[in-house]
Amino acid sequence: MIEVEKKFRLTKRQRDAVLRRLPEVGASLEREEFEENTLYNGAGLSAEACVLRLRRVGGRATLTYKKRLPTSSTIKHQREEETAVNDPEAMEAILEALGYTPAMVYEKRRQTWRLGKTEIVIDVLPFGLFMEIEGRINEIRAVERKLALKGLRAEQATYPQLTKKHGKSLDGLIEARF
Repeated sequence: MIEVEKKFRLTKRQRDAVLRRLPEVGASLEREEFEENTLYNGAGLSAEACVLRLRRVGGRATLTYKKRLPTSSTIKHQREEETAVNDPEAMEAILEALGYTPAMVYEKRRQTWRLGKTEIVIDVLPFGLFMEIEGRINEIRAVERKLALKGLRAEQATYPQLTKKHGKSLDGLIEARF
């Protein structure tokens, strides 16, 4: 599956404006969650190109493989394979038995909104505020037009890249926690 999304770095004022504007344009809030994301080192993985992530949300977990596809556009394309995990601790043990070790952990507070076929997320991480719009390219651009917010800055870096830049290293593990 190919994930298509555009990410924006937001100021507090911009985030507040987006949160006011979303219901005005017909978007509906689906959920609010706190996430803990653990990314692994191992054969074939790198924070710049492809990652293996175990995401925990409440009692649920998801294992995801992502590989960024080359593009010069601000709309990024990534191969994304995901599966639900019933027992995150067992999954961690399996990954470590296969030679994968935790490389970084970042926490995130996320609001997920839906507008037509697009998903809009507002993320709060220890190093900033962000919005992602996921859908087809034309749908992403349509949401941008509907929001009609000036001065939004596209963010090319992934959360793992930003965690590597802004996180704290402790015994070889990079962390960005609240």
